[in-house]
Amino acid sequence: MAGTIGTIAAAALVLAGCGGGDDSASDATTSAKATTSAAAQSKGRECTAEDIKVDGGFGENPKITIPDDCDPPEQLIVKDLVAGSGPGAVAGQQLTMNYSLVTWSDKKKLDSSFDRGKPFPLALGAGQVIQGWDQGLIGVQQGTRRLLIVPPDLGYGAGGNGIKPNETLVFVTDAVKVG
Repeated sequence: MAGTIGTIAAAALVLAGCGGGDDSASDATTSAKATTSAAAQSKGRECTAEDIKVDGGFGENPKITIPDDCDPPEQLIVKDLVAGSGPGAVAGQQLTMNYSLVTWSDKKKLDSSFDRGKPFPLALGAGQVIQGWDQGLIGVQQGTRRLLIVPPDLGYGAGGNGIKPNETLVFVTDAVKVG
């Protein structure tokens, strides 16, 4: 039963886009508080893909380490860690992905298809996943391990599906099948 709940929650987590009603006044207040808090605790520079440590190769459950000495990036960051082969994925194409997700604020793994032993299917660019995935997986080739650092505006924004408001998301994805 717990495995089923975890699978359902994980599917909802990755499938859901930037959720949420029209409570823009509340969202603006939350955003302003988070921005003020982040600015007060700034490390002085934004992290890059090179700052994120990923242990493990394609097909292995990755260990993702987020450093303490830099701020989360404000733009989507995409970096191939292992090169794949074949044609790159295009919008509308079916992908089968494995992934692991670490949240920036607490540096803990929140979700992982690797842990469940079941890759995640999606149609790229169809709005089935967060914008950070729809944008960040364009061009991915089968066999590629890709790092995605997703800012809040391309993730869950004000929060939802177990994600804190204005959370930066760090994914390591493996393109199990493209097409």
